[in-house]
Amino acid sequence: VQLQASGGGLVQAGGSLRLSCATSGRTVSGVGWFRRAPGKERELVAIMNWRGGTKTYADSVKGRFTISRDNLNNTVYLRMNSLKPEDTAVYYCAASSTWFSGIKERDFTYWGQGTLVTVSS
Repeated sequence: VQLQASGGGLVQAGGSLRLSCATSGRTVSGVGWFRRAPGKERELVAIMNWRGGTKTYADSVKGRFTISRDNLNNTVYLRMNSLKPEDTAVYYCAASSTWFSGIKERDFTYWGQGTLVTVSS
């Protein structure tokens, strides 16, 4: 499975960005976005079941970020609204071969390169 992320950039606080992740190769069951802020561990942002659309969000982004997929183009999106300086991070898209309740970051075995999002205050 190959993942190609894009869409990062510099935005002012309160602004919006949309990240895209093009997937190719074998069929995946789970897809998601994770991020690593400067000096911090990588964390889950949003994940979803590719087939059923079940979605999970980090508390810090609920109501502001939306994960979605385009089955036709095998692309996963992360729409980010009301961005805050603390959202500044390298964002990674990832995919898993399985999906189950309680799936964790360690279950995502396919990773794309990161895309940098910088939110200025």
